Amino acid sequence: MLLEINCLTMATRTGSSSRLARREQSERAGSVDRGQGRRRIGIALRSGLFHLAYYLHTVATLVIETPIYFFLPQRVCVAVTRGWARRSLWLLRVICRTRVEYLGLENLPESEFILAHKHQSELETLALLAVLGNPAFVIKRELLFVPIWGLWALKAMMIFVTRGAGSAALKQITDGGRRAMRQGRPIVIAPEGTRRLPGASPAYKYGIVHLYNELSIPVVPMALNSGLYWPWLGFLRYPGVVVLSFLPPIAPGRLENDFGSRLIAKIETECDRLLLDADRSPFRPPFGSEASARLQVLRASGSG
Repeated sequence: MLLEINCLTMATRTGSSSRLARREQSERAGSVDRGQGRRRIGIALRSGLFHLAYYLHTVATLVIETPIYFFLPQRVCVAVTRGWARRSLWLLRVICRTRVEYLGLENLPESEFILAHKHQSELETLALLAVLGNPAFVIKRELLFVPIWGLWALKAMMIFVTRGAGSAALKQITDGGRRAMRQGRPIVIAPEGTRRLPGASPAYKYGIVHLYNELSIPVVPMALNSGLYWPWLGFLRYPGVVVLSFLPPIAPGRLENDFGSRLIAKIETECDRLLLDADRSPFRPPFGSEASARLQVLRASGSG
C-alpha cells in the first residue's frame, strides 16, 4: 500500500511539473511573440516617420536650391546634391537606426576609374553621392523626364543611356565616359543595368565590358547588402548596418572574358559574405525568397 501511495505521489508531482514546464514554455513563447510584435510596430512607425521627413526634406531642397542651381558650375551642383544625400543618410540613421559603413575606401584610385557596383536599392545612390567627390552616374534616360530631378541630373552632367538601344546605348556610355574622364570624374555604373533583389542570380550586361575596353582605366568592383535594409519597392526601413564594400581594382588590359569573370566573381563572392554577416547580425533583417534560397546554398556548401 505504501509503495502504491508513493508511486501515486510521484506521478502527481511529475504531472504537475510537466504542466508547469508547459506553462512556462508557453509564457516564454508569448513573451517572444509580444516582443517581436512591438519591434515590428516600432519599425513601421519609424519607417513612416522617415518617409515623411525624407520627402519633405527633398521637396525643401528642390524649392530652396532650384532658383540658383542652374547658374552654378557643374562641380558645385554635384556638391549641392551631395549635401542632400548626406542629410538623407543622417535622417535614416537617426530615425530608422540604419547606418552606412564603407569598407575598402583605400581601394579607390586617385586618378580616373570606373566603379562597378551591385544595385539593390536607392540607398546606395545616396551613399555613393555622399562619399565620392564628383561622380558621373550612368543612369537610364527615362529619368531625364522626372520633373526637376531630371534637369538637376542633366546639369550635373550625368551619363544618360537609352536602355535596349543596342549599339547606340554603348556609344552613349562611351561618349559620356570619355567626357567624365576629361573632367577627372569617377564613372559609376551598375553592371546589371537595373536593381536586383538580394541573393538573386547575377545578370551582368555587356556595357561594363565595353566601357572597360574603350576607356582602358581601372574598374573597382563594389558589393553591398542595401536591399536587405532598404527593400526595393518596400515601405519598411530596417535597423542595422548597410555595408558598401569597395574591392581591389581590376587593372586595364585584360581580355573580355577574363575581365567579365573576374568582375562577377569578386562582386558576387563579397555579396555572399555580406549576406552571411547579415544573417548572423543581432538585428537580422527579413530575408526575401531569393536571399533565403541563396543562404541555403551557402550553408550547404559550408560557407555559412
